[in-house]
Amino acid sequence: MMDVSNSFQIQQTIADPLSIKGIGLHTGINISMQLYPAEANYGIKFIRKDLYNNNIIEALWSNVTNTKLSTTISNKNGASVSTIEHLMSALSGLHIDNIKIEIDGPEVPIMDGSSIKFVDLIDKTSIKSLNKKRKILKVKKNIKIEKNDTSVELKPNNQFSIDFEIDFPSKLVSQQSCHLQLVNGNYKTDIASARTFGFEKDVDMLRSNGLALGGSLDNAVVVGESKILNSDGLRFKDEFVRHKILDSIGDLYLAGAPIQGYFLGNKSGHHLNNLLLRSLFADKNNYEYI
Repeated sequence: MMDVSNSFQIQQTIADPLSIKGIGLHTGINISMQLYPAEANYGIKFIRKDLYNNNIIEALWSNVTNTKLSTTISNKNGASVSTIEHLMSALSGLHIDNIKIEIDGPEVPIMDGSSIKFVDLIDKTSIKSLNKKRKILKVKKNIKIEKNDTSVELKPNNQFSIDFEIDFPSKLVSQQSCHLQLVNGNYKTDIASARTFGFEKDVDMLRSNGLALGGSLDNAVVVGESKILNSDGLRFKDEFVRHKILDSIGDLYLAGAPIQGYFLGNKSGHHLNNLLLRSLFADKNNYEYI
């Protein structure tokens, strides 16, 4: 999420507009997206250009309406945008507080399945400091959500760090864990290029349910019975757990401010990440803005 040192105390936006085109992972539709600079305290807002009225959706935990295989946000009129987590993760990793995102369809393009394309694109333009202090959300109490054998937790800490553990019944993925403190721009080197993944055995079932319609070896790591199907293999030996960290960073940025706290995820995903934020904001004693 961020290193809360002095260099990151000021709100930021992008200096120039940017354009992105790509396919939606689940919808399979071609989508184009424009990112625009925004003023201080604007936050992160998606605007569905293909809808004429009530088309602004704020990127906030309280607007999350679906967490099946991706994170979807909606406004009260039902306008929605899905698979926002990789873009949100990139914005968090680059400390972008304020941005206007215009999109001409219901899903953020999947690009290569990671957040590196968004990071590289934003890196190419300059990042602009705004004349306003950044609000930082300081976790004051332990909050834990458990469901069956999965859990997520936030604890007080003097910076944002993350611990994640996964365990899949596949000898190619199996058990992996990763601990990271996000400091000195290591989001880009350690997390941004970790791709989303799926299992070959699930592809037909997903597609028959109208999911993963845009999925391919160009935008996901596909795990077969005995080998990784992508010809270029993995980008990190623990790419799977790193991608879960990438997703969690994006989901947690829906807090509306960078979090100062210690996040622990165990075999969890979008659903528990959102329940964790709902639980955090349910009691004002759990947090303070600094």
